[in-house]
Amino acid sequence: MGAIQELLVDIGLGAGLAGTVESAALFVIAFLAIYVIGKQTVLPIADKAFERRDLDEHARRPLAKLISFGIVFVAIAVAFGFAGYGNFLSSLATIAAALALAIGFATQNIISNFVSGVFIYADKPFRIGDWIEWDGNSGVVEDISLRVTRVRTFDNEILTVPNSDLTSNVVKNPVAKEKLRLKFVFGIGYDDDIETATEIIVEEAEKLDGILDDPAPSVRLTELNDSDVGLQSRVWIADPSRADFVKTRGEFITNVKARFDEEGIDIPYPQRELEGDFELTNRAALGADD
Repeated sequence: MGAIQELLVDIGLGAGLAGTVESAALFVIAFLAIYVIGKQTVLPIADKAFERRDLDEHARRPLAKLISFGIVFVAIAVAFGFAGYGNFLSSLATIAAALALAIGFATQNIISNFVSGVFIYADKPFRIGDWIEWDGNSGVVEDISLRVTRVRTFDNEILTVPNSDLTSNVVKNPVAKEKLRLKFVFGIGYDDDIETATEIIVEEAEKLDGILDDPAPSVRLTELNDSDVGLQSRVWIADPSRADFVKTRGEFITNVKARFDEEGIDIPYPQRELEGDFELTNRAALGADD
């Protein structure tokens, strides 16, 4: 008989009721003790770990909630044991295991997306504000949660993407680094001077403020097509964003096209030659003969 039970028996409660009250009191005391200690120790340690990992605020909140749920679960489990509810705890664990199995089968996709969200937070393949491309889609990341990522397309549409789609497919992040290489193939005629066209492309790249001098712009002959010779230009832009990429690319191509026109360099379009015999018939004459 415990001290609390003895005290309750002394004040007139029956032994059975006193034992029940004692167990309940021990449960509450143990739960509060574990919960308070966990809140005062585990959460500050977790916050410091989040800071070392440089996690964004939107990532810290759901993770902190998960840790709080974990503290409550541990506090309940310890309190059951401390209060002497061993048999009840075993039954509860069996029921919880069965429920967990059933819920696991029913929520496979949700769990998959949750785990994928954790990987996204840990690996950081992209951040909020990054321009990403995946599976034929592209846009700017606006929010990352533990289940879905929200991306705003360049048509101002919001795509809610399950995190598992972004971890199971190839995701291209053009703005992950400080520099981005831009490539474009200019097609010129077979009769045009390749060296002159190359000089024009390089000169226009060097004039444009958005294009870096180091690495220097370069041009290579890469294609011999049916109607044109392909000169691939390679230039670099700094601190890339979708807007900078589109703006710089557009200005660069426009300026090169204008210089080609001035220098008489042709940008041919595909042509087809048809060979064979054909016969013209005067329908009016045929009608007169009838």
